[in-house]
Amino acid sequence: MSSASRPDVAPPPPATAHFVHVTEVSGDEISREQLNRLCNRYYWAADYCAGRDVVEVACGTGPGLGYLAQVARSLRAGDISEELLTIARRHYGDRVALERLDAQALPMADASVDTLILFEAIYYIPDADRFVGEARRVLRPGGHLLIATANKDLFDFNPSSYSHEYYGAADLRHLLDRHGFSVRLFGSHSVAAASPAQRVLRPVKKAAVSLNLIPKTMAGKKLLKRLVFGSLVPMPAEIDAQMAPREPPEPIAGDSPDRVHKVLYCVGTVPG
Repeated sequence: MSSASRPDVAPPPPATAHFVHVTEVSGDEISREQLNRLCNRYYWAADYCAGRDVVEVACGTGPGLGYLAQVARSLRAGDISEELLTIARRHYGDRVALERLDAQALPMADASVDTLILFEAIYYIPDADRFVGEARRVLRPGGHLLIATANKDLFDFNPSSYSHEYYGAADLRHLLDRHGFSVRLFGSHSVAAASPAQRVLRPVKKAAVSLNLIPKTMAGKKLLKRLVFGSLVPMPAEIDAQMAPREPPEPIAGDSPDRVHKVLYCVGTVPG
């Protein structure tokens, strides 16, 4: 059943222009670690997208869409922000179907999608439980919901000022369990592998977070990145297979808070 025939599906809410101010776009300077994270979440996702009908929700400017389009049978993507979609459309043209959509009311028919992706955005969704319910509705038996998110359970975690709720490993398991998904969890970018500068500065960052001293603007964050990571690199409009070394995530139990990994990956599979 399409959203057009579902009276309970509301149209997307008004544009949230502030997402432009918290989202890196092509040409912005980012750390090499950010680039590595960006590439590797799509490298990981590609294994679940090959030959399948794929949708990416909250795609932002779509840096991974070109990569996924090479392996997927079909690919749709969307975001709540028209400003971000304009940037994505300018780059991709007619190569990828891009549309404005609300993650809480997906415009896809029941059981019409094989793989649904939500990367670094679950904390921006006002009602994540509603999104997961929508994901369960649109996915086919055997289909996968892929989530990547910052790990809120690190002691120096810094939440976005525009976020609603962050989910740790155990939280993700419980959230997807409630909707009948079979759940697997993974961790990426261990804090033990961080640079000496990052390890030394973690207590400083924790104190800055507690005192609300972390910069809120992209310019302020860029300065902080330079201090912590050194030289920065341009954010790509589109990643490719050679842009970063592959670092597959490590399986984790997900029955307790993860204090080790900076990034959490979650696969929810519909029984089939």
